[in-house]
Order: sequence, then structure tokens, then C-alpha cells
Amino acid sequence: MPRSLITGGAGFLGSHLCDSLLERGHEVVAMDNLLTGDIRNIEHLFGNKKFSFVLYDVTQFIHVPGEIDFVFHFASPASPIDYLQLPIQTLKVGALGTHKALGLSKEKNATFLLASTSEVYGDPDVHPQKETYWGNVNPVGPRGVYDEAKRFGEAMTMAYHRYHNVETRIVRIFNTYGPRMRIDDGRALPTFMCQALRGEPISVFGDGTQTRSFCYVSDLIEGIVRLSESSESDPVNIGNPNEITIRQFAEEVVGLTGSKSTITFTDLPVDDPKRRRPNIERAKSILDWAPQVDLREGLKKTLDYFREKVKP
Repeated sequence: MPRSLITGGAGFLGSHLCDSLLERGHEVVAMDNLLTGDIRNIEHLFGNKKFSFVLYDVTQFIHVPGEIDFVFHFASPASPIDYLQLPIQTLKVGALGTHKALGLSKEKNATFLLASTSEVYGDPDVHPQKETYWGNVNPVGPRGVYDEAKRFGEAMTMAYHRYHNVETRIVRIFNTYGPRMRIDDGRALPTFMCQALRGEPISVFGDGTQTRSFCYVSDLIEGIVRLSESSESDPVNIGNPNEITIRQFAEEVVGLTGSKSTITFTDLPVDDPKRRRPNIERAKSILDWAPQVDLREGLKKTLDYFREKVKP
């Protein structure tokens, strides 16, 4: 039975990864300081003897008794609202947290997987984004705390791979959505769904022509697990290449909810990427992976969750 540690295990993605690994026969240790995670995301697992939770800040020295086969480093604020409000914490978990998690992997001879992000590409001038593209990032802009934390995390991961021979994997995660997203995290889907369900105007940044590519959470987790079981040490994009403008996305949400909300436009945030779409040829060839859930199906599943959480 493999034993896995998931940092950020009470977060949106971390909690879904806990579920998936348990279903695959892993014993799972979830570690989280609950800065942006939510214990309710994993409370359904507390009766499972193969699952345990540790309340802990992974920027400190990490000790886990017993053998560990995999370390999945998912701890980090991940939405613009979070990392703009928590800039130092975001940098610390990307740097110190990654260092401590890699140190544990080295000690335990465990495979390490870093949850990186499409934000390492910044506001890209190459489209769609391939793993060989180095990015266009403003290191001193307000988004730099997240972008550079992840870029540093990738560099640290590769250093441990090359210098200490640690088995490492890097997944670059593109926009993902699904149940357990925080309703107040400021990202497009939670914002639009909450506003639509409440009958409020849908607030779109800029003129809404900027694009994103939205991947349903079950597809993402499947790709991540396949990557962890592969031998690929170079970064791999995991995301859905179906590109949509933010205005079209808002219209999809309004139509799905049956809301009478109108769409309004606000100032575009500093350094907000104009286009975002993954090239997933590496994931297809190495992992035999491609997304299976289309946008409308995924939005319906997510809407069921938000209906329970949002009060009109």
C-alpha cells in the first residue's frame, strides 16, 4: 500500500487528490495550516482508517513518522485575492515550503510532485503555451509574489532532482474548477456563480475578451496521478485546451443558472494575462491523458455544489 503526504490537503485541489489516492489504495496523510484550506473539504474522510490529518505550517521543518512513498506539494494560496492579501505567506510556502517538502522526500526516498501553475508563463506572448516556453512575468508586479514563488519552486525541485537524485515531477496546472472551490476566493467561476445565483450583476474584468481554458477537477486529478506514476521529471501542462473568453464564460454561467443577472465591466487587474491555453501534447504522449469532461457538464456538476453554499 503506497503512503502519500499531501501538503495543502484541505484545499480545493488537495482534498480531491486525497479522495483519488484513497480510492486507488493509498494511505494518505493530509497536512494543512488552514490558511486558505477548509477542514470541511476533508471531514468526510475522518472515519477512514487510511486517512489522517495534521494541522501544520509546511514552511517549518516537516517530520512524518514512518515510510512515505509520495509527497504531493499543493500548499499555497492560489487565487489572486489570497495571494494579494497574503504576499509574504505565498512567497514563503513557494520557497521554504517547497524546500522542506523536498527535504522530506529526500529523507524518505519518496517521489516528489510539485503543483506548479500556468502563471509561470505570466502574460504570455506565445500561444498556446508549451512547457518549453520560459514565460513573460513581471517579478515586481502585484502578481509576482505568486508567479515567482512557483517559478522558484520549479527551480528548487529541479535542483533536488539533479543534485540529490530525488525523483521529482512538476505539473503546471491551468484554470481548474469544480466542487469545493471557496465561494469568496475571487476567481472567475466562484464569482460568476455566486453573483448569478444571487441575481446580482456579473462583474467581468476589462472588456471580457481575455481568454481562459477551464479544466474540470476530476480530469486534472487524473492527469496529476498519472504524472506521479510516470518517470517524467520535466514540467507537464495539465489543463483543458478549449479556450473561451471571459465574457462568453460569464454568459454560460448566466444561462446555466437561469439568472436574470446582467454583465458589467470593471477595470482589468495589473498584469492580468490576456490569453491562456495549454498545449497538452506532452501530457497526451507521455501520460496518455486528455480531458474528458466538457464545460457544460462540468459547470452543471459545480452548480449543484454552489446552490447548496450560496444564499440568495
